[in-house]
Amino acid sequence: MRSTESLPVVEHYIAGQEIAGSGGMQDVFDPATGVAAGRVRMADRATVEQAVAAASAAAPDWAATPPQRRARIMFRFRELLERRADDICRIVTNEHGKVLNDARGELQRGIEVVEYACGIAELLKGEHSREAGPGIDSWSELQPLGVVAGITPFNFPVMVPMWMYPLAICCGNAFVLKPSERDPGASLLIAKLLQEAGLPDGVFNVINGGREAVEALLDDQRVQAVSFVGSTPVAESIYRRATAAGKRVQALGGAKNHALVLPDADLEAAADALMGAAYGSCGQRCMAISVAVTVGEETGNQLVDLLQKRIADLKVGPGADNSNDMGPLVSKESLERIHGYIGQGLEQGAELAVDGRDLTVPGNEGGFFLGACLFDRVQPEMTIYRDEIFGPVLCVVRAENFDQAIGLVNDHEYGNGAALFTRDGEAARNFSNHVRIGMVGINVALPVPVASQSFGGWKRSLFGDHYAYGPDAVRFYTRRKTMTQRWLRRKDDDPSGPQFSFPS
Repeated sequence: MRSTESLPVVEHYIAGQEIAGSGGMQDVFDPATGVAAGRVRMADRATVEQAVAAASAAAPDWAATPPQRRARIMFRFRELLERRADDICRIVTNEHGKVLNDARGELQRGIEVVEYACGIAELLKGEHSREAGPGIDSWSELQPLGVVAGITPFNFPVMVPMWMYPLAICCGNAFVLKPSERDPGASLLIAKLLQEAGLPDGVFNVINGGREAVEALLDDQRVQAVSFVGSTPVAESIYRRATAAGKRVQALGGAKNHALVLPDADLEAAADALMGAAYGSCGQRCMAISVAVTVGEETGNQLVDLLQKRIADLKVGPGADNSNDMGPLVSKESLERIHGYIGQGLEQGAELAVDGRDLTVPGNEGGFFLGACLFDRVQPEMTIYRDEIFGPVLCVVRAENFDQAIGLVNDHEYGNGAALFTRDGEAARNFSNHVRIGMVGINVALPVPVASQSFGGWKRSLFGDHYAYGPDAVRFYTRRKTMTQRWLRRKDDDPSGPQFSFPS
C-alpha cells in the first residue's frame, strides 16, 4: 500500500506563492476507489492571519486600479480557463467523483460568471443628479469593501467559488478563499491561472482547512464581508457569528427542492428531467430535485413506473468514464449517512420502489458508490422528506390536488428551488405567483439562474439580504457613497445667511 507521506500535497496559496503554513495534513480521497490520492495542508490561525495580511496589503492598490484594467485581467483569465479546462475537470472528477461531462458543465457555468464580471466598468457606473438643488449636484459611487472572504462546499469546487471571487475582485476587493478540504486541488490551479492572467500578488489567496480556519476568517476585523455556501446549520452559525463581528454576510444554506407534476404534464419529458435533476452528480447539488409531488393517484402511478424503467438503465461508475451517468458519492461518511436515511425511510413506512444500496461496481469495490434510490408514498412527517439527504434519493409524495401540492412546498422550512411540470399556462402562472421559493422552474427541473441574474433561496435556504453573483453580487461587494456638492462663485451668491430648517 502506498504511504500517504509520498502523496502529492495541495498547499495554501498566499501572496502569489504556494505556502506550507504551520497546520497539519489531511488525506484527499479518490471517491471512485476509496483510496487516498493526495493530501491537503490544513490552515491554523497563523496561516489565516498570513493570508488576510497579504490581502489587506494588496487591497489599496487594487482598489485604485481602473475597472477596465481589472476587466482585462479577467478576460485573460477566461481564456486560460478554457485552455486548461481538461486539467481542471480532471482534478474535479478525481477528487469529487462526478462524471467528467458534469465537471465540464460546472466549469462552463463558472466561466459565464467570469464573462459577466468582465463588464465591470458598466456594472460599477454610479448615478448622477445635476441641479439637485440650486447650484447643487449629487451623485453616487460604488466603492470596494477591502478584504472579503468566501467559504465554499465540496459539491461544486469550481463553480461556487466562481460565484464569488470574479465579481468581488472586479469590484476592487482582495479575496481570501477557503474551499472544501475534500476537493481542494482545482482552487490551487485556478489561483495560479489568475496570477498568469496578470492579477497582482495578494489580491487572490487560497487557504485550506476546517473549522479553525473558518472561525479565524470570521473573527478577523480586516475581513469586511463573507460569502458562504453549505448546509443550513452552518450557514446560520456563520451568519450570526460574522454579523456579530460587524461583517456583511451572504450565507446560502440547504434545500429540499420539490418538483410538482400535474396530470396534464408530458410525463415522459418530466421523468427524463427528474432523472437528471435527482441523480446527476449523485444528487450532491443544492438545486437537486429530491421530492416529486404528483397530483392525482394515476399521475403518481405512471411517473413511478417511468422512473423505475429509467433507473434500471442508469449507468453508475467512475467519473473518469464519460459513458457513465452517475459517479460515486464524495466520501465514505456521506455514503454511511445516506444509508442511514434510507433505513429511516423504511422504518417510518415509505415504500422503497428502487433500492440502490446493493450496487457493486466491478473493479471499484472500495469506491463510495450508491445506486439510485426511489421512495414512493412518502409523508411530510418523515425524516427523508424533512431533511436534505444530499444523495441519489428521490422521494415521491402524492397530493390530491394542486393547492395541496403548493402547500407542501410552502410549508417546508427550505425555500431554495421548485419546479412545475404542466401544459397549463394558468397553473404555471399561479404556481410562479404563489410558491414561496427563491428560484422557480416551469418545465425546467434545475432553474439555476444565468450569470446576469442572481442565485439564492428564501426561508432557511438563505441568511442575508443578497443573492450570489449577478447584480446582487455587485451590491454585496461594494458600498454606496453619495456626494452632494455646491460651489459658490461669489460671497454674495447666498445672501440669506445661516439656515436652521432642514434643507429642501
